[in-house]
Amino acid sequence: MANPTWPASLPQLVAVDGYGEGPPDTTVRTRMDAGPAKVRRRFTAGVRPLSLQLDLDGAQVEALDGFFGTTLLGGALAFDWVHPRTQAAATLRFVRPPAYRPLASDAAWQAVLQLEILP
Repeated sequence: MANPTWPASLPQLVAVDGYGEGPPDTTVRTRMDAGPAKVRRRFTAGVRPLSLQLDLDGAQVEALDGFFGTTLLGGALAFDWVHPRTQAAATLRFVRPPAYRPLASDAAWQAVLQLEILP
């Protein structure tokens, strides 16, 4: 089954403010009774954490809510989009539901998304 795709009605470019990305954490640390912890590789592919903000109008907030709640079954499904930094095709998944903050007026909103890029 193909993944749903990011809706065309939502912004395709993300704001530089609030953008954050990191490498996958593929190690496991084990505490020792004495000395430094032991670190070993747990697996070769991991998820990349990604945080971003989108400026939305009221209709786009409703579209994002519908995409998250209905299409992605409340965030249970992954979706296809372009990687915001590299512009390469990527499969992403929500880590938590979107959070909304009002901007200058109630007609303008900022959505804060916590995502992960799947290997």
